[in-house]
Amino acid sequence: MNRIVQIDNIKIGGRNPIVLIAGPCVIESELSALSAARHIKDIARRLGMPFIYKSSYDKANRTSIGSFRGPGLKKGLAILKRVKRELDLPILSDVHCKEEIDEAKKVLDIIQIPALLSRQTDLVLAAARTGRVVNIKKGQFLAPWDMKQVINKVASTGNKNILLTERGTSFGYNNLVSDFRSIPIMKEFGYPVIYDATHSVQMPGGLGDRSGGESKFIPRLSMAAAACGADGIFVEVHEDPKKAKSDGPNMVRLDDLEDMLRKVKAIDRAARGS
Repeated sequence: MNRIVQIDNIKIGGRNPIVLIAGPCVIESELSALSAARHIKDIARRLGMPFIYKSSYDKANRTSIGSFRGPGLKKGLAILKRVKRELDLPILSDVHCKEEIDEAKKVLDIIQIPALLSRQTDLVLAAARTGRVVNIKKGQFLAPWDMKQVINKVASTGNKNILLTERGTSFGYNNLVSDFRSIPIMKEFGYPVIYDATHSVQMPGGLGDRSGGESKFIPRLSMAAAACGADGIFVEVHEDPKKAKSDGPNMVRLDDLEDMLRKVKAIDRAARGS
């Protein structure tokens, strides 16, 4: 049985029910962030599903120099702080450089290491030393067993609050594929494993100046991840993905989220024998 990681009253791992990590890819405005968080929280409450809010204050790894990155560190963290305070939600966001860690740790309950930076030792160590939960996305270029070395980096600081996230593996050019064996393989390391259904259907750089995606596969892949023992589902959502400022082609429409999660939860219960 893997380690249980706790954030407030949410327990991730062990025989605990699957957790939802969700929100817009990037903060587009304060009002849209609050609206999305309220909507998702209502859905999670109806389903009895633990919920952690996710949105990025700065998307530093966009395809094009002209791509929208978000409000930035200071303003973005202020918005996430308001979401946390007003809606009483734990917050996850990704951090791209160690210089941001000291400010980010004041707001974030979970510091996420982006997949492309999963081997950046100084960044991983700086996040780990905060004592916060660290969610490390498995690089698209890594085998699941390679994540053991990343775990060792975090654990070397004494921090055992570790989550691992599967988000697809590079499959030729501009494409990713999910190998669901990675979920039980990474769980053998003793820590909870999350499945990022959003970025697993991404087509990096697939539209030339931006990434494409095949969001129609998100529900089925999420159900498959639940059947394979994922401890959480990470999914980016938007009121109207076609108008999203980041990752629209691989996001779930808010109005479709509840139906998808209902099926995921049913499979999770069956897989856990509860």
